[in-house]
Amino acid sequence: MILEMKVPSPGESITEVEIAEWLVEDGDYVEKDQAIAEVDSDKATLELPAEASGTITLKAEEGDAVAVGAIVCLIDTSAAKPDGGAEAASAPKEEKKEEPKKEKAPQPAQAKETYASGVPSPAAKKILDEKGVDSSSVSGSGRDGRITKEDAVNAVPSMGSPTGGSRGESRSKLSMLRRKVAERLVSAKNETAMLTTFNEVDMSAIFELRNKYKEDFKSKHGVSLGFMSFFTKAVVRALEMYPAVNSMIDGKEMISYDFCDISIAVSGPKGLMVPVIRNAENLTFRGVEAEVKRLAIRAREGEITVDEMTGGTFTITNGGVFGSMLSTPIINPPQSAILGMHNIVERPIARDGAIAIAPIMYVALSYDHRIIDGKESVGFLVAIKEALESPEEILMDNNVKKALEM
Repeated sequence: MILEMKVPSPGESITEVEIAEWLVEDGDYVEKDQAIAEVDSDKATLELPAEASGTITLKAEEGDAVAVGAIVCLIDTSAAKPDGGAEAASAPKEEKKEEPKKEKAPQPAQAKETYASGVPSPAAKKILDEKGVDSSSVSGSGRDGRITKEDAVNAVPSMGSPTGGSRGESRSKLSMLRRKVAERLVSAKNETAMLTTFNEVDMSAIFELRNKYKEDFKSKHGVSLGFMSFFTKAVVRALEMYPAVNSMIDGKEMISYDFCDISIAVSGPKGLMVPVIRNAENLTFRGVEAEVKRLAIRAREGEITVDEMTGGTFTITNGGVFGSMLSTPIINPPQSAILGMHNIVERPIARDGAIAIAPIMYVALSYDHRIIDGKESVGFLVAIKEALESPEEILMDNNVKKALEM
């Protein structure tokens, strides 16, 4: 029996995918549920499992864009399993014998040097002089190695001392996911009135809480007490104070939400992915940390689904993990704002009339000025700063152990 394998729908609104890589070869024996290909959609990279055991015939090539529901391969389920299992069927195939290459007649440029080798013709000399190119740096393709007019025209002036290093280049096709991300970023720049406001946060109080409770927290809950839970809780509070930041534009209407679905930017193997923490307003510190860990692992292992990245009313991105001091994050459309976290560095600050050294993080809020005014954007970021600098009072209601469920 021949089974036709069709492209399943990765998610709503996705009409086509791209064959990123076949994990098997034409004619291989595959087992049911074995990953046979990686497919890119405009939102995620997913594995395509075999629907049955048998010998596979590929009907699409790597790089092909295929519609959802289209046939990508055939599986002959009546084929006998080869000795040694699927691995034997996937053994390297006998290489084709290459025909001996015919020797090419020596080209003029390869001719043995004579007294004229490297000497430019009069026309070539004039061009090289005008360009300021030394004839000794030009290879001649004329008879006996003579530098022709064409050689001189193609000669490139040196921009510095020659190093003799490699000057190769390579090209590779962008994945569908990368192309879609690029398209959305350009769209965000061109279609929103994006501005960025900045502030700084003294992380001393959070450092003290984490140093005091992180071991007990991890021992009890199985996850680390990181910075994301503090930032997520601070964002939820600020979104409730400034609902315009938790809104989107749809044509001539503004849509506001009474829930906080927080997107978190994660660097995955195929590029930037933005899974969503649903109803973050209902999560505890433990709940946020557990969800962040779960989504980050799934994204980095390529197991994240389209549904887990769909939606989101506000985004948090952390360039600090890569060492970024300050940046202007780009809005994740159709959202209206994004918070950028950065690295934490000990800096001198004024505290109680004296100079002190404190762990400082610069934070940035990029926002769509069409629906968020300057007063709201600045107030929102100040609310974030206040919550992070006084987490015990503002985020934990003066009861740390209860907030951390300890």
